[in-house]
Amino acid sequence: MNGAQALIRTLVDAGVDVCFMNPGTSEMHFVAALDDVPEMHGVLALFEGVATGAADGYARMADKPAATLLHLGPGLGNGLANLHNARKGHTAMVNIVGDHATYHKQYDAQLESDIETVARNVSAWIRTSAKTDELAADAAEAVAVASGPPAQVATLILPADVSWTGGAEPVAPATPVAPVAVTAEAVAAIAAVLTGDEPAALFIGGRACRADALVDASRIANTTGSKLIAETFPARLERGAGRVPVDRLAYLAEFAAMQLDGLQHLVVVDTKSPVSFFAYPGKASDLVPEGCQVHVLAGAEHDVAGALAALADAVAAPADAATIQAEARPRAAHRSAHRRRRLQRPRRPHARGHDHLRRGQHLRPVRRRVHRRRPGPRLAHPHRRRHRPRPPRCARRRGGLPRPPGDRPGVRRLGHVHPAGLVDDGPRAARRDHGPVQQLVLRGPEHGAPAGRRHHRGREG
Repeated sequence: MNGAQALIRTLVDAGVDVCFMNPGTSEMHFVAALDDVPEMHGVLALFEGVATGAADGYARMADKPAATLLHLGPGLGNGLANLHNARKGHTAMVNIVGDHATYHKQYDAQLESDIETVARNVSAWIRTSAKTDELAADAAEAVAVASGPPAQVATLILPADVSWTGGAEPVAPATPVAPVAVTAEAVAAIAAVLTGDEPAALFIGGRACRADALVDASRIANTTGSKLIAETFPARLERGAGRVPVDRLAYLAEFAAMQLDGLQHLVVVDTKSPVSFFAYPGKASDLVPEGCQVHVLAGAEHDVAGALAALADAVAAPADAATIQAEARPRAAHRSAHRRRRLQRPRRPHARGHDHLRRGQHLRPVRRRVHRRRPGPRLAHPHRRRHRPRPPRCARRRGGLPRPPGDRPGVRRLGHVHPAGLVDDGPRAARRDHGPVQQLVLRGPEHGAPAGRRHHRGREG
């Protein structure tokens, strides 16, 4: 078993069975090893940014680590934008970056670069596997670090010779680390703050935006009279019918300050204290109101769902106190009721001979004269009623399907198509692959043709 085979087997045993990849020459042995480990599902991408973005989204929705396979430092650099999003969203991701063979790096080839420097800005864990017999152990550690808590990005650099050399063996996955439980003292202190007389708000993010945690957060907010606000860009927010509706913090600092105005206590759950996305002259970067105290209930390394459940019990929140989104949208229901009332309204009787007045046909000559006298260029619209184009002859038979090649006429060729002798001397030469081309023609007031005339490109034959 070579290094690539042992690496993939270790990833699969650790629960990483999907790899989004944009491989190159240095990663060919990894790609070939996919046939030996059918449990690993490889997904090819034409651009590294697509691979890293797909891995980020997959890991968020599947709640398990995803892997990427990137080609050297430039390939890793092409995927940095979505790796930044994964780092901010605490996404569990293992990046496998191929590198030149260890003995080839001294020659400073065209794609040689310092991969560790490129990966350092978006990775919490970086390692270059220098030996084949250590590759599987490095992979198991990378998955353990990426899984967290907190979940984060780990980058494993794989030299080509370490990948193709034999003598490697897979390694058993590391024991998962349980999240840290929030102490009872911390829960009691925040419960006392929320049940007090001063205005407070729950500011949630991360895993606090999942369905069960949202229910507990809504129970707490409704019982204590606190506000419930989610961060502006949560990693994953479950919403819709049967879920808890929650307002997100506004993107603009002015509107966010209005949402937080008047608060004396802000309880933060699995997110950071709100700040402005950018600095503006004369504007405060910290969005927390002056005099407001910030309390942290749980961070990314804590058991967020357990902390909210414990806080709900501490404030004696009823089980049915959560606000649940109804199955029907209020605005859609209002529009439907308005439409029913409008259809049930009796219509006024009118003379049958004056139907054209209701349709505005008596204004058409006026509009036509005004349009002709309007200065400046105008567009000749091809979709006028009197110039409505008819479908081509081949589309008016057999239910709109085009004619078979042997049943098409060989004349009336379009002018913009090259002669058959110059394009193709084979059986496809006589095919008519284009229909009439209809365009919007820009016309000036000096042209005498009426607006709206349909124009076709010239035909020959």
